[in-house]
Amino acid sequence: HSLHPTPCSLPRSMAKIQLKTPKSEHLAAMVALDRTSLGGIWTLSGYERELDSPNSELLILTLDRDSETLIGLACFWAILEEAHITLLAIYPDYQRQGLGQLLLYKLLEKAVQRQLERATLEVRVSNQSAIALYEHFGFRIAGERKNYYPQTGESALIFWRNDLQTAAFQEQLSKWRQEILSRLAQGEWQLEEETRAKIDTMGMS
Repeated sequence: HSLHPTPCSLPRSMAKIQLKTPKSEHLAAMVALDRTSLGGIWTLSGYERELDSPNSELLILTLDRDSETLIGLACFWAILEEAHITLLAIYPDYQRQGLGQLLLYKLLEKAVQRQLERATLEVRVSNQSAIALYEHFGFRIAGERKNYYPQTGESALIFWRNDLQTAAFQEQLSKWRQEILSRLAQGEWQLEEETRAKIDTMGMS
């Protein structure tokens, strides 16, 4: 049986996913995923700016097949002591499998490494799955921005988490990591991350 080039053609037991920082060769796929999952928040030049900015933390999730398939995308901006989460998207075919949790966990881990103290984001009031995700990670509603999305006039909820540099939060991060890895294993996802040594070095700088 030959593999044909669709994400669904791999036997699930072989589904390797990689979590990493994107490079310029990923730009076109990032824009395509943005259009599919987020309705087109940023353009190609917008993503180029994010890649070049030292204050942007971009992450991608790729499915490792004959060729790389981008299935997840996330970003925060480091502003003073705050991580402002600007986007988090999973390709529709791969939602509800723990991959959004994986990306959010990794964003929070990166925020801790950057010595940021708080995390915040806006989410559509109608986006119940995203609201449930952020609440699971201990975010609390801090307010509402009326008519925040111009295309629909929909309001946004503002979520905050304030305790990123506490020992309790970092202990919670470890627990989430175990939960997420366990869920991925149940779904027969095999996760590959950028080397721990690189992450540890970043944490010490």
